[in-house]
Amino acid sequence: MEAAIIFILRAYSTQILMKKTLLLFSLILTTAAFGQTEITSEKLSGLRLRNIGPAAMSGRVVDLAVNENDPFTYYIATATGGVWKTTNNGVTSEPVFENENTHSVGAIALHQKHTNILWVGTGERANRQSSSWGDGIYKSHDEGKTWQHMGLKDSHHIGRIALHPTDTNTVYVAAMGHLWGPNNERGLYKTTDGGETWERIIYVNDDTGVVDVALDPQNPNIVYAATYQRRRTPFGFDGGGPGSGLHKSTDGGKTWKELRTGLPEGNYGRIGISIFRADPNIVYASVEQGFQYNASTAYNERRAGLYRSKDKGETWEFMSDWNPRPMYASQPLVDPSDASRIYMMNQYSYSSDSGRTFRPARQSLHGDDRIFWVNPKNSRHVMKGDDGGLGISYDRGVTWLYITNLPVSQYYRVAVDMAKPYNVYGGLQDNGSWVGPSETYRTNGILNEDWKKLGGGDGFLNLPHMTDEDIVYTESQYLGLTKLNMKNGQSQSIRPGDPTGHIGARRNWDAWGPGTPEPELGNAMEPANWDGPFFLSYHDPNTIYSGTEQLWKSTDGGATWKSLGNLTTRVNRRDLTIMGQKADTSTASLDDGIPYWPTLTAVAEDRFIQGHLYVGTDDGLVQVSEDDGKTWTNVTSKLPGLPADSWVNTFEVSSHTAGTAYVAINNYRNNDFNNYVYRTTNGGKTWESVAGDLPADRVARTLREDPKNPNVLYLGTELGLFVSFNKGKNWVELKNNMPTLPFNDLVIHPRDNDLVLATHGRGVWILDNISALQEIGDQYHQRFALFSIADAEMIDRNISGAHTGDMYYRGENPAVGAMIDYYVREDVDADKLKLTIHDTDGNELATLRTDAKAGIHRTYWNFRGPDFKPMNQNPDNNRRGGFRGFGLGGTPILPGVYVARLTYEDKVIEQTFKVKNDPRLEVNIDVQRAWKESLMGVGEVYEMVVDEMLPAQKMGWHLDKLNKEKVEYNEEAAEAIEDLNSKYSELMSRVRSVYFEASGWIGPLSGDQKAQLDFFKTMLPKLKQETNQVMKTAIPKLNRGLSRANRYTAN
Repeated sequence: MEAAIIFILRAYSTQILMKKTLLLFSLILTTAAFGQTEITSEKLSGLRLRNIGPAAMSGRVVDLAVNENDPFTYYIATATGGVWKTTNNGVTSEPVFENENTHSVGAIALHQKHTNILWVGTGERANRQSSSWGDGIYKSHDEGKTWQHMGLKDSHHIGRIALHPTDTNTVYVAAMGHLWGPNNERGLYKTTDGGETWERIIYVNDDTGVVDVALDPQNPNIVYAATYQRRRTPFGFDGGGPGSGLHKSTDGGKTWKELRTGLPEGNYGRIGISIFRADPNIVYASVEQGFQYNASTAYNERRAGLYRSKDKGETWEFMSDWNPRPMYASQPLVDPSDASRIYMMNQYSYSSDSGRTFRPARQSLHGDDRIFWVNPKNSRHVMKGDDGGLGISYDRGVTWLYITNLPVSQYYRVAVDMAKPYNVYGGLQDNGSWVGPSETYRTNGILNEDWKKLGGGDGFLNLPHMTDEDIVYTESQYLGLTKLNMKNGQSQSIRPGDPTGHIGARRNWDAWGPGTPEPELGNAMEPANWDGPFFLSYHDPNTIYSGTEQLWKSTDGGATWKSLGNLTTRVNRRDLTIMGQKADTSTASLDDGIPYWPTLTAVAEDRFIQGHLYVGTDDGLVQVSEDDGKTWTNVTSKLPGLPADSWVNTFEVSSHTAGTAYVAINNYRNNDFNNYVYRTTNGGKTWESVAGDLPADRVARTLREDPKNPNVLYLGTELGLFVSFNKGKNWVELKNNMPTLPFNDLVIHPRDNDLVLATHGRGVWILDNISALQEIGDQYHQRFALFSIADAEMIDRNISGAHTGDMYYRGENPAVGAMIDYYVREDVDADKLKLTIHDTDGNELATLRTDAKAGIHRTYWNFRGPDFKPMNQNPDNNRRGGFRGFGLGGTPILPGVYVARLTYEDKVIEQTFKVKNDPRLEVNIDVQRAWKESLMGVGEVYEMVVDEMLPAQKMGWHLDKLNKEKVEYNEEAAEAIEDLNSKYSELMSRVRSVYFEASGWIGPLSGDQKAQLDFFKTMLPKLKQETNQVMKTAIPKLNRGLSRANRYTAN
């Protein structure tokens, strides 16, 4: 019997599937028949996205520009989230640099004499493997309200901006140049005409830029500059060379000399400069030099450090070797009021003896600092920007106030689960892995407290178990894979490849390789990429594949692993050169952040064919296996136009067709910023480019195929989000209300049909219900379209929690109501365009606002029937009786099927949709129907009051007219009119209160509510009788002595 039932269900499912397939096939054919040349970004802009944050962990702050005369006003520069401004010391802040051509900032400077003038240098000054780049220098004349691009577009990274203290036209810019390759636009630039033209006053070579510049505060013709030679590649980093040096000019940059007296011999890495404001003879400089960098954070032996000069840099004294992780943010800061107090950035620490000794301070903020500021008028007031946001201290850094509402979190990867509401999982730059809700049932949205931390380090991919809602696989850097039970907190490391364990350090210099055998108990961990790939098989919930330099498979949830082979080129990077040199033990910041290479970077399995695997690497290989890893085919050469040694970022396997897959590849790590995205339809044997007409140099991160329409693709890039409606032939940017952002990852929720976007700078953004994007390719040529409407839930959000003050981040919930999207091909007559809601009997329940401009538009129905009649309106003013539209909203509807109807002249388009109760609500439909009838009864009493009170209101309005015209009248008569209106107003207020109170509880009216309603009904004839009495006695008194024009006449 059971088998028969299963067979019947399968047959029924097959029929449904065939119908859906035919419908989808029709959609595909129609979509393919048309291009998308008429679909523009502007026409998609009506689909508003919501930002859910989070702000709990914030993100990397790289610079601060503080108004020294008003230190509560300052600008916050972030690595990849633009620039923010606060005028109340961080209680609230707003983005002021977010819609320019880049999101990445390296430096910011505010003119202290003319604080309306603000400069921003783009491209972060850190040299991380994740560092983003910019497009030059920007200037604002109105405190960040508007911006003008002032050039140096190819500088990519700007380390510092120095402003002449009195001449607003003179500016120095330290241009670091490309991080990933040589280029010419680098060095120290100067303008004397406010940025209209630039003169390069220091240039070393195409490998060397300038990282820091500082002006003598008493003599701005004295300029210090730090040149910096560095290069990052896919396989490593070299952070120094003969180009690095410290330089000084005494004539505003016309001539220069290198400062060496007292500084160490040999090549340098990064150099930072700080001048003591009260006595500019004193200058501090941090100089990078060391032996055996461990590829993660520090040298085994530091050979330089902090230096002090007492003669404006002519001679230097070695103070200490303290200079933590210099390639990141090597920068000392001397307290403007205390020459002995030195702060060292990158690892928060301070010295009270001019840098001879440093003390790591108590830390309640993030530990990786990027910028420090000391109030020149109060040394106890300091601020610290780091990888976790911004902190403020009023006791010289002993205790901290953390800014909790700066939503600049930097996501790498994102995933969702099937909870209701669904949760969003993600890993962030140096802020671990987190999970939080996509929406909440409270009115004030998604709060910081709703986010829960899953793991530490650099967070990456987090995947919930497919069948066990308590289990999540969470990941930190270098495939730090952990199985976590979110319910009880138990966790188990399941990282493969280390059967004997490993040392804590990333590299063992006694076995410097690769290629050199590592000693027993001296081996480093199994080599893996910083963003190590793994996935859960679609075919078995307990099967996991993961990548180090090998591909691994587990069939027991990570308890045991089997190697499927090393799938890299196995090249020894010690044989490769950076800037023409092979690495050695003295190479500055050698391979920082890249202790292992080559490694796997992307892995995937076909959704329909078990064991059909795709693997990509950071040394440019794409390989395919059709037998679950037993044999492999290198198909790299089948990807047309792909440069050697590219970085394979993400695979996407089709949810529609076996053998169809996509891959997003980037090559910016080889100084190539072109777009590389490909598709295969035969399991990887051949590939074709789907880059289409993408704008140049966007750099592909992640491509996803739409789960409902295979013609629709979504592409996240370093500079924007794009959508294609014809399988990649053409692309349109989907910007809408979002800032300029890097989109590192994205996913479409399989149930809710939401597009969930992980940005590396402004947290998570969600586009609810993407039906319009899935269907526009079929309908854009029509004059009008009304898109499929998702099932809607009547969520009853509540007010919860204590008062919070204003430093409180609130992520956005979806708007309340049924979400309805429609399309207008070109501008039409707004008076003729109507969007109405009907029940299945055709009764009109609501008329919604429409936008008649060309494009897709989104509106909402509030789940209510027709409004009750509005309050009566004074024809002369709105002082009494309200105004039209101020009345009582219609009663809530019942769950069921409804119809949306878009009408223009004789064109009518309809879509049916379901409305459901709040999923938390358990109520009998008969009880709900009776409740609705009760509300209708209250509404009827309300309308009775509206009608009955009109004569009294008219008399009151007449009094208003007399008062306005300053006409004297009988006060006794007026008092009777006022008293009558007061009674009607009180009655109306009580009726409305019953309506609103009863609306909050689905069920019968309470005893008091019923009694009140009966009382209201008895009051109406009493008040009507009182109205007649006022008309009979008070009005004649009022009219007595008034001119004919001022007398009241009932009508």
